[in-house]
Amino acid sequence: DQGAPDPGNHRRLAALLGHCRLYTPCARCRQTASLRPDHPRPRPAGVRGALPPCNPGQKRHLPRMNGSAAMAQSIDLATPAGRRRARRELVWGDHGFLRVRFRNLHRISDEMFRANQPSPEQIARYRKELGLKTILNLRGKSPKGYYLLEKEACDRHGIQLVDFQVFSREIPTPAAILEAKRLFDSIAYPALMHCKSGADRAGIMAVLYQHFRRGQPIEKALEQLSGKYLHIRHGKTGVLDFFFETYLREGKPAGLSFVEWVEKGYDPAALKQRFLGGRKSKVDIDQLLRRE
Repeated sequence: DQGAPDPGNHRRLAALLGHCRLYTPCARCRQTASLRPDHPRPRPAGVRGALPPCNPGQKRHLPRMNGSAAMAQSIDLATPAGRRRARRELVWGDHGFLRVRFRNLHRISDEMFRANQPSPEQIARYRKELGLKTILNLRGKSPKGYYLLEKEACDRHGIQLVDFQVFSREIPTPAAILEAKRLFDSIAYPALMHCKSGADRAGIMAVLYQHFRRGQPIEKALEQLSGKYLHIRHGKTGVLDFFFETYLREGKPAGLSFVEWVEKGYDPAALKQRFLGGRKSKVDIDQLLRRE
């Protein structure tokens, strides 16, 4: 609304975004009157027209905060307000409303499942119906509501929550691949792995599970990275396909097993640059779809 003829537009926008917790008021807003449209804000001297917005596009991202700012934003599930906020973050901030009916749940084997981010109610259901003993959270730890509620639900139902962060638009490091192998050999089954949508990070881990745990060749295991699970190889997430295909083009013909190729070492940054340089489509599909 910058430059709009109605000065109230800025206040109404700021009030709406502030209510939805999508924006942090700047010093000017905090020092002046309420953001309600019926409480006009004093105009700085020499400024004509509508006041420009402060930072309506600035989203709160707790992991990037430090010190007292992060402490002030922490969620306490022991309080009604904290629990409401955690639920709001799960349903709206993390798009949980889209996952109420669509769970992207698939059985990989008799002991392993993959899905998108589960709600506390879905975790209870999985425990009862699937007999889960372990949940692999591929998003990593977070101070946000979706994670706190998941951790609480796992504790309540006797499920071990394992945080193992994976990235959907990066070449995995050799250390991460070998740690995933160790993880599959050590966790209690039945287990479920999930990321946010259950497409990309769950996909690469499902490939590694099928290869390391079940002995499938990489060519066969790559079926876990497909449109069936909402994986899009034509976006930047295609770097995951490129990683395995690089092994099939270069490592396998040299007589190396996948784990031997990984242990021999490769440069993740160089592989990613090769992938980006060879992309035919320059459209950022991930940005269009607002993928995590």
